[in-house]
Amino acid sequence: MIDLTGRGKPRMRNSCYNEVAMKSPFPGMDPYLERRWRDVHATLILYARERLNQLLPPDLAARTEDRVYVEAGGEAIRAIHPDVRVSEQQPPPGMTAPEVSNVAVAQPILIELDSEPVTEHFIEIIELDGERVVTAIEFISPTNKLPGDGRDAYLKKRKEFIESHANLVEIDLVRSGDWVSLMKPYRVPMAYRTAYRACVRRTGQSTRAELYPIPLRSRLPTISIPLRADDPLVTLNLQELLDRTYETGRYAGMNYGLECDPPLSAEDTAWADEILRSAGRR
Repeated sequence: MIDLTGRGKPRMRNSCYNEVAMKSPFPGMDPYLERRWRDVHATLILYARERLNQLLPPDLAARTEDRVYVEAGGEAIRAIHPDVRVSEQQPPPGMTAPEVSNVAVAQPILIELDSEPVTEHFIEIIELDGERVVTAIEFISPTNKLPGDGRDAYLKKRKEFIESHANLVEIDLVRSGDWVSLMKPYRVPMAYRTAYRACVRRTGQSTRAELYPIPLRSRLPTISIPLRADDPLVTLNLQELLDRTYETGRYAGMNYGLECDPPLSAEDTAWADEILRSAGRR
């Protein structure tokens, strides 16, 4: 017998998980997602790869690649050097090693370096015959814009892409870090310095880049993904990717009572508060 009363259906434990409330209350990028950026970043990469492989010519494919660096105590580290080095060497002729005296030596405790490898993913669009990289797509992380090994690793990989004559797409949906320095040698006029942005560098056009300014209060754009000269147009709908990431990640359950990190301006804080209260999230 089919139950038409609805009594047999499982109840939602949290009323926020319905079709409407599963969506972000913000029109574009949700600034609160930056607190969960590693998960958001990984999901965006997977969904972007999936979408691209539905659109690319048959002889191209989008693949996920990664780079690894080390963080210590929450901050990226470059290297560890001792203040005093002890090396082993043979005594000069005629000299003998000193005798060991009966000195009580304290017993140490063993501690470990607070470090862990961090893996960041990106997308390469490659030719299936020979696997030449045609285009690289990066979703920028805060560590790519802050001093440390994360930034160094990113800049090194970016240099490799540019020198190999691959197209490069950088999508920056985080407000942390110094994005102006990351854009060098390109200069962005003040009128187009927005909270978020996407930048496209096409091979053969080293003196110019395509900038997609993305204001905090605007929907994310659909951007053109450069391929080879004779390939048809392929686009990536960033808002569609973000909406799907938000819903499948169940980010509607985030604590919107917390302040944004990094903080919003006073004007944007009032704007965000009004949106969240209207949506019943505060």
